[in-house]
Amino acid sequence: MFLSNVQQTSIWEGVAVVMGLLSVWLAKKENVWVFPVGIVNVLIYVKICFDARLYADMGINFIYFVMSIYGWYRWSRKDAQKNYDLPISQLSRKNGLIHILITAGLFVILSYVISNFTDSDVPYWDSLTTAIFIVAMFMMTKKKIENWVYYMVGNFISIPLYFSKGLVFSSFQFLVFFILAIMGYMEWRNKIDSVEKKVIANEC
Repeated sequence: MFLSNVQQTSIWEGVAVVMGLLSVWLAKKENVWVFPVGIVNVLIYVKICFDARLYADMGINFIYFVMSIYGWYRWSRKDAQKNYDLPISQLSRKNGLIHILITAGLFVILSYVISNFTDSDVPYWDSLTTAIFIVAMFMMTKKKIENWVYYMVGNFISIPLYFSKGLVFSSFQFLVFFILAIMGYMEWRNKIDSVEKKVIANEC
């Protein structure tokens, strides 16, 4: 089955995987090029997900496109000293809870729509990953460190989901995404800690 899936992999899926991996690596490095590279990735995945009947994931890739444009603008803004004015930060407990509730709400809505109005055979898993990734992407545009936690969960679920659809390269991509999300969280965490230490040192 594995070899059969590899042989059936299209060139477009291969290109999308490469661009997707590159975009996550750029995000980990806090590089604004994550967004234009990501745009190429998501546009290709709109077609791939439609063909695989992953309709919610198809929709999220369109949403990714819109959010990528916003994120590209937001990350590119500079202050009067020509420094980027959007630092890495973390959610308050209240906002963290709000994001969890939004994710749950999106899951319920998407599950209903996908279950009743499409021929998807994995409506709940498709809806769950979509809800998680929408919120994760929004948090990334704001440079909230919690985006990596959401991506870890979404990527972990997507590994068997995409493999079951015969998208073996995409499944492997999500495995690498999962690892990169862990690395991204650690790198952003270190940057936050470094800033906090500088603030404490200046106060002393």
